[in-house]
Amino acid sequence: METQERQNLADKQRIVIKIGSSSLTHAQTGEVNLMKIEKLVRVISDLRGQGKDVVLVSSGAIAAGRQALGRHRKPDTLAEKQAFAAVGQARLMMIYQKLFAEYNQTAAQVLLTKDTMVNDSSRYNAQNTFDELLNLGTIPIVNENDTVSTSEIPYVDSFGDNDRLSAIVAALIGADLLILLSDIDGLYTDDPRENPEAGFISLVPEITPEFLRMGKDTSGSDVGTGGMSAKLAAARIATDSGADMVIANGDQVDNILDIMSGKEKGTLFLAHTNLDFDLMHYLNNEY
Repeated sequence: METQERQNLADKQRIVIKIGSSSLTHAQTGEVNLMKIEKLVRVISDLRGQGKDVVLVSSGAIAAGRQALGRHRKPDTLAEKQAFAAVGQARLMMIYQKLFAEYNQTAAQVLLTKDTMVNDSSRYNAQNTFDELLNLGTIPIVNENDTVSTSEIPYVDSFGDNDRLSAIVAALIGADLLILLSDIDGLYTDDPRENPEAGFISLVPEITPEFLRMGKDTSGSDVGTGGMSAKLAAARIATDSGADMVIANGDQVDNILDIMSGKEKGTLFLAHTNLDFDLMHYLNNEY
């Protein structure tokens, strides 16, 4: 069955791709990895060339701000994080726009806050904006508006992390596939960094309490925030809304094309559309 389910991914037409800070930065310094971003842009541009809608949820604003300001340590205070994000978000979008333009693609910036999503009018306007941007053939690049609600810590006005944010965006725009690129190959029975006996799980037909217990709250990166528990929370939102989801390693962004061609990369979570799905329920109760 898994082979067929994997092959079905080639037919997905509206795709959200989330890439974490650890996948966009150099492990040694925490500075932005321009070669990695260029490869990501090339892969996404190729998907656009196939006629697919692609939305990119990109972390990295704070890391880019650290680089621009010459700060090598992870910021400690909320004010520092917001200031770094203000500098870094502009720099990150400049990089994306320049690289996408080289492949004849147009990037658009969308910054969201939780308030945008919980307010009916604002959420409706955001949905219309996404639809129009995709109709125009652009590639929306999404991040939380960290200058007013940082996702690095669990404040009540925050999504919590970009894993959840990407799942919310997928539900909002009616995506049929969400790809989370992280610093791990997929879902394991335990944290493979701590337990060498942890087993890899290739397919999750449905998210049960047993799978949820496999989540870990911590991230293994100095620049990232979302651990496996956040990814499982994202999977619940995405699959309930009707989208398949794949967690895969972001070290090689070509994994995106492998996933789209049906190769067994990462962990595939199958959509099981919940007729009672209500995005507001997740927004009000899950964070």
